[in-house]
Amino acid sequence: MPQNDPQILSSRAPEPVGAYPHAKRIGKLLFLSGVGPRKRGSKAIPGVTLDDNGNITSYDIEAQCRSCFDNVRVILEDAGSSWDQIVDVLVFLTNMKDDFETYNAVYAQYFAGNGKPNPTRTTIEITALPTPIAVEVKVIATID
Repeated sequence: MPQNDPQILSSRAPEPVGAYPHAKRIGKLLFLSGVGPRKRGSKAIPGVTLDDNGNITSYDIEAQCRSCFDNVRVILEDAGSSWDQIVDVLVFLTNMKDDFETYNAVYAQYFAGNGKPNPTRTTIEITALPTPIAVEVKVIATID
């Protein structure tokens, strides 16, 4: 990627499901697009079981959260930033009532204390995401 190109496409993160980059650099800030739990090169979603019509029959929110955070990490690294440079996290959950407690526990393992970043955070419930996932993460980080 040329230094003056603000768009970042990671070779390790899942392919975007639309016409957008994984991230965009503006000055010393890096804005990540929404990041889901898929793995690169696969349409399978960690922790999700679908029926023949593509509807979710069961899901593991912990597996999805861990996969989202791992995907965020590779995008940050590929962009030249790092996990400890995260300043803001926006999380979308499709089932706040059932999933918030587990999501919050996984989030704490990745973010809270012990020298880990403690960014600002907003968590909102939405009715659906573009693919059959239960969580999506959007991050702003600094970049040198």
